[in-house]
Amino acid sequence: MKSAFNRSVFALAAIFAVAGASTVYAQQKLHSYQSGTKEFWTHPPDDWFLGDETEAQKGLAPPSGPPTGASEAELAALIKKIKLPPGFQIEVYAQGVLAARQMAWGDKGTLFVGSFGLGNVYAITDNGGKKEVKTILKGLNMPTGLAFRNGALYVIAVDKLIKYDNAEANLDKLGEGKVVYDDMPSYAAHGWKYLAADKDGSFYIPFGPPFNVGIPPTSVSQIRRVDPQTGNAELVALGVRNSVGGDVDPRSGKYWFTENARDWISDDLPSDKLNMISKMGEHFGYPYCHQGDLPDAKFAMGHKCSEFTPPVLNLGAHVAPLGMKFYTGDQFPAEYKNNILITEHGSWNRHKYQGGRIVRVIVGPDGKNPKQEVFASGWIEGDQGYLGRPDDIILAKDGSILVADDWAGAIYRISYKK
Repeated sequence: MKSAFNRSVFALAAIFAVAGASTVYAQQKLHSYQSGTKEFWTHPPDDWFLGDETEAQKGLAPPSGPPTGASEAELAALIKKIKLPPGFQIEVYAQGVLAARQMAWGDKGTLFVGSFGLGNVYAITDNGGKKEVKTILKGLNMPTGLAFRNGALYVIAVDKLIKYDNAEANLDKLGEGKVVYDDMPSYAAHGWKYLAADKDGSFYIPFGPPFNVGIPPTSVSQIRRVDPQTGNAELVALGVRNSVGGDVDPRSGKYWFTENARDWISDDLPSDKLNMISKMGEHFGYPYCHQGDLPDAKFAMGHKCSEFTPPVLNLGAHVAPLGMKFYTGDQFPAEYKNNILITEHGSWNRHKYQGGRIVRVIVGPDGKNPKQEVFASGWIEGDQGYLGRPDDIILAKDGSILVADDWAGAIYRISYKK
């Protein structure tokens, strides 16, 4: 099912992409890609994650976690190292959830979990107090994003949004599912996605460009709002590099999202961001401007940062913010109500890693006067030693939170007790 995407939406994106660029573009030797061919979308350039790297950053590369995750003993040792505010505690909820990414609750208490790289979707059920992890889907293309609505499990696997009806009653035989939206590029590079539902049952879906930095084709570097019932989509944000997390503000209904900034400038630039969409079609700056105030040395092409929507908050360089949730439970202290909890996956494009933690952002629905503080830390040892990499958060019925960790292949539970 192809979206009934209005052509004016693409025209709006194209205006931003070319405005003021004609003469400057011709004068500069920009790193460009020929995106008008099928081959580009099925096999992006081999250097897609590089792009204008500096000499000082050369040699850095994403680290690989243990293929079998962390053992029970390793997890027991790990959680003892996690630092939390007074009154909070952490425990292992489930292990053996390899490459765990976004989580979604079923109506009957099943915890569904997507994965990065493995093609798996998991279901975690409770059997007499023991958590059982079952692989219910295999062979999907990077099924990192999940949601559960009206008895159906939705899985987004790079270029397809798939609906599995009556999922909890059919964990052993979900079948092929029904593709409800597929107007998406098929590349994996920055193509893994996250699902956030609004009150109407539509999903906010990010579309990342298949390179570190470059002039993006008009079909990517954006966020769309997709109705899975009709397949219709609308473009709600432009100029977004790589977002793999977001949530709808329970106070205002607005969509907030995390964004990973470009790599290969320096250890300390640019900052990753927390953004809020206030109006349809806002442009958040990529690739012209980073962190709200840093014009790209090559791709600004005469644009000023003042032309674009600034972030609500700069989170820090290369902290890799992914999953986030507004805390709406009642278990945590009252001052946590409607705060944002963000999982920071942690650095790779930095000589000394940072992130690898959960931060708390205290901010009103207008996005003004934000304040962030570290909520949970301890997943990094030394300069580049990952013990785990948190990447998503979900609220449990009792007001505790669950945290997914794709490095350790585990789900944690963080709770509060006076």
